[in-house]
Amino acid sequence: MLEDKNQQRTSLADLGEFGLIQHLTENVKITHKSTLKGIGDDAAVLDFKKKQVLVTTDLLIEGIHFDLSYMPLKHLGYKAVMVNLSDIYAMNGRATQITVSIAVSNRFPLEAIEELYAGIHLACESYQIDLVGGDTTSSTKGLLISITAIGEIEKKDIVYRNGAKPNDLLVVTGDLGVAYLGLQVLEREKQVFQANPNAQPDLENYTYLVERQLKPEARKDIPSLLKELDVKPTSMIDISDGLSSEIIHLCTQSKVGCNLFEDKIPLDQQVISTCEEFKMDSTTVALSGGEDYELLFTVDTADFPKIKANPNLTVIGHMTDKNEGMNLITRANQKIALTAQGWNALLKKE
Repeated sequence: MLEDKNQQRTSLADLGEFGLIQHLTENVKITHKSTLKGIGDDAAVLDFKKKQVLVTTDLLIEGIHFDLSYMPLKHLGYKAVMVNLSDIYAMNGRATQITVSIAVSNRFPLEAIEELYAGIHLACESYQIDLVGGDTTSSTKGLLISITAIGEIEKKDIVYRNGAKPNDLLVVTGDLGVAYLGLQVLEREKQVFQANPNAQPDLENYTYLVERQLKPEARKDIPSLLKELDVKPTSMIDISDGLSSEIIHLCTQSKVGCNLFEDKIPLDQQVISTCEEFKMDSTTVALSGGEDYELLFTVDTADFPKIKANPNLTVIGHMTDKNEGMNLITRANQKIALTAQGWNALLKKE
């Protein structure tokens, strides 16, 4: 896309850093009363009065976290925001502001950065978030994106990772393994294209998988849903590195064990059929895949009647005494110790 000679290309060097910032932020609108001052001064000014402030940040690096051969820049901007908002919702909070910092190499013209920011602005508009600052600089290693998300919450509503108790129910939103399989489909099509540049991508049977990989949605609806149901989770985390890794985080920090039931893990039909095609085990994909950005939480057993009929929520197990360990109960009723095999950005690629 970036090499199309017919496309207009405006050099970032011609604009300069301040010109680029002004260009990217001139139409930013402020929607939250807590945003007293957004972009344009030495720092943003936020007023949260009596509420608690939530802050989280993520760094995405080209070649490590994303591949621009199949990740459109607009989708990348959107996804980068979702990754951060998901962490705010995993605290049971309300996201309100973000800052965006980017480092770009000289192979990117202004039009490419505009596409990236179109996705960022779309995410802000869709999730009612104020963009209040950030930074831009040059890079010799392609594109880097760092986003910090800020949110607010009443002190009584905060949910940490360390509050689960034995016998609490383990609950997950949505369905799992989708984004990982979407990545496998895109990687396969990339290899086909590299072997034959005239080949057209065949994604018709994988639309849900590919969308969940390229344009995930953070679960903004869950904190408000739980409030409507009068349910406060005892612990919560978002699923970015795979179900097993996140369960282990909850168990370790809450000092409990768990039984996860294989036959309760929610799987979309497209996941099941694609796993068969790729000769993958769907349970392994759900446990280790990652990037689903669903929420995993525990609730007291007394709250089961409040959540049991909700289509957004699935009870997949329960917490146990720490001495019982963290286990997967298979469909054959075998007990297998859970291991954290989710994606690890620090592992060297072969």
